[in-house]
Amino acid sequence: MVILRNLDEGVKVALHTLRTNKLRSFLTILGVVIGVSTVMLMASIVDGVKTQIFNSLNAASPNAFYVMRFFSQTPLNPDNLPYEVRIRPVLNEEDARAIARAPDIRHAGLWNQSFNRIEYQSSRTQPIVIQGADDAFMEISGGSVAAGRFFTTAELSGAEVAVVEVETARRLFGRIDPLGKTIRIGSRPFRVIGLWQPPDNAFQAPGFVVGAIVPYQVAKHAFNYSDTNDLFIVVLGRSGISVAEAKDQATVALRRIRGLRPSMPNTFDFITQDQILEVIDQLTSMFFLVMTAISSVALLVGGIGVMAIMMVSVTDRTREIGLRMACGATRKEILWQFLVEAATLTLLGGLIGIVFGLGLGELVKRILAMQSGVPLWSAVVAAMVSIGIGLIFGMLPANRASRMDPVEALRHE
Repeated sequence: MVILRNLDEGVKVALHTLRTNKLRSFLTILGVVIGVSTVMLMASIVDGVKTQIFNSLNAASPNAFYVMRFFSQTPLNPDNLPYEVRIRPVLNEEDARAIARAPDIRHAGLWNQSFNRIEYQSSRTQPIVIQGADDAFMEISGGSVAAGRFFTTAELSGAEVAVVEVETARRLFGRIDPLGKTIRIGSRPFRVIGLWQPPDNAFQAPGFVVGAIVPYQVAKHAFNYSDTNDLFIVVLGRSGISVAEAKDQATVALRRIRGLRPSMPNTFDFITQDQILEVIDQLTSMFFLVMTAISSVALLVGGIGVMAIMMVSVTDRTREIGLRMACGATRKEILWQFLVEAATLTLLGGLIGIVFGLGLGELVKRILAMQSGVPLWSAVVAAMVSIGIGLIFGMLPANRASRMDPVEALRHE
């Protein structure tokens, strides 16, 4: 009961301090407000990015995976690859055909990516991804043909045709109908036969938007690309076959065609949706930790401000403290009262920061068109951290108040 009474009293004193010294109290907790709102905003962005990527992967074929020359969750410098990676053979069409012959593999095709400008008359784009693919592109990447059509089987063998991404076509052609028009990709002419609408929930980083899809056989000879990792095999397992089973069969096929003995390691790597999500999770978690560390500076400043204002409060209320001690209040009760007061101040700052963070999160959601929201756990953690700051930085002034000599405190003017 004593603890509850002191808790109630500490909260009332803190609220009274806020009412009587509004500007001073607000400046005291401003650091806490900034720190908490930053953490909330970062949590919202990270959650939104993860949601967008997850939805984008779900929009594509769930049993698709990629075979690459190398894939590492630890970034590798393409110009300084480890020896065991440099000696790996480049993926080729024979590798793709070997995988396609496996009993539970429905499709295996060699694709590539290159960066080139797309030009139409006087309009042109910045260097953008040009995807060399086959007729499985729509099934694997998702989306739809917004106008025109996709490649026919005959065109896959080398026709200079292109399916252009809708937004890229809008920037190039404006109100002109792009179908049938001739564009230049790099230095080669291509006839536009269709427009590709990416999945609505696709997450595409700036600079990595697929601007156009052309037949792989044309892309292989028309564009410059790196053999290091811009060449990959897209694999689709049969319906009802798990990705793990399909990967096992692809592994057996590749090891057999490359003549690898049982004791030799694979000379290729796989990428699955789970691996992509794992890498993204690591990157976003690292980003969140960095931003949290930066925002902790604001929380530290806020904590120091709370400590300073509480020291002033202890000095101003010296006679009150002496009177309470003279009336029987123990040192623990005095300590508890000032700790509660400090924690109340920082909690109010945290609540303001949470509200501000919610508003910023909603604004980011609308600007970036993300399916994001501020996770509930971040609000709970923010509130707990705010209270913790008050308790930690309020300890020194509270301890000073509890150690006052009652007689000296009563004499204080």
